Amino acid sequence: MGAITYDTEIPSSISAAKLFKAAVLDVDTLVPKIMPQAIKNVEILEGDGGVGTIKLIHFGEGSQYKSVKHRVDAIDKENLTHSYSIVEGDVLGEAIESITYHVKIVPTEDGGSICKKRSIYNTKGDAVISEEKIKEGKESASAMFKAIEAYLHANPDA
Repeated sequence: MGAITYDTEIPSSISAAKLFKAAVLDVDTLVPKIMPQAIKNVEILEGDGGVGTIKLIHFGEGSQYKSVKHRVDAIDKENLTHSYSIVEGDVLGEAIESITYHVKIVPTEDGGSICKKRSIYNTKGDAVISEEKIKEGKESASAMFKAIEAYLHANPDA
């Protein structure tokens, strides 16, 4: 199995704690509400939302995929970090065994934050992942992040 890793940083004007709450702790209910075309719903198959929880994420009608199984690997509310893996689903295709994400929301001096995300594509054998597939993943994650940010701006008490 090979691994392809890339890092992304997305700045935000939303505070780190508020962004972590929305993008990590409340994401299962928030995203289907604000982006139903992307995520239809999230089912917890096993666990209580903490480490080891297995979720089934059903994509919306606007997606080319049906669903994925997502496992919570680590969550640290104090340090605003979250790690999870996509372990099953049509989004993985023929070449990818799993995708692991490490997310850290870092406060900035101006009261905003930076979302730092490391994505690790674990390939089957010596399979190669196209730049297009990686770009698609980056764009999807960025669009979801920006939608959450826009929701928080429009709903400051959320």
